[in-house]
Amino acid sequence: MMKPYIIGIAGGSGSGKSTFAQRLKNAFPDQVSLVSCDNYYLPHDELSLEERANLNYDAPYALEFDLMVRHLEELKRGQTVQCPVYDFTRHTRSNAVTPIEPRPIILIDGILIFHDPALRSCMDLKIYVETDADERILRRARRDMRERGRDLDSVIHQYLSTVKPMHNAYVEPTKVFADVILNGGKNEQAFILVKTQIDQLLREQEEL
Repeated sequence: MMKPYIIGIAGGSGSGKSTFAQRLKNAFPDQVSLVSCDNYYLPHDELSLEERANLNYDAPYALEFDLMVRHLEELKRGQTVQCPVYDFTRHTRSNAVTPIEPRPIILIDGILIFHDPALRSCMDLKIYVETDADERILRRARRDMRERGRDLDSVIHQYLSTVKPMHNAYVEPTKVFADVILNGGKNEQAFILVKTQIDQLLREQEEL
């Protein structure tokens, strides 16, 4: 098996990066594996639910980068990894894991995946999805209320207290590491270009 080609897709919360990554995964279901950074939030089972709800989840120290790096290195070696599953309704990891298989293309998406040098060094291509702040907060509110059991007041509080300041401090600055900056996660032209590049990579791997 050839060493996988790893594509990192970063951007602010609600930028559309996960949607972009999922579209690529859906376009190549048997040849692409997707690693979501959201599942690597550190568990804090020693805290109460209320205490966990008030933690800052938008700073680098909230994530287990070492485990992400180890999993990517194992995927590169052709090993299946057991990815944790984060339960956003309980603000901690669930007891479940999701097997992720080594495939020719590995996608990893997350707001802070370009922050950690060791994680960055695992990536062959780094894409940053840049989206207007108003659009990002609206998308985040809709997602958190529909999928994560939040109410509007908690979404607004979290956005103003941690999401916005942490985006300015930690997320936005990492776009300097990007090889490509996309204007919005629903950019059809950008999707076609990246899909075409993956097509080319897969053809080259088949020819070797």
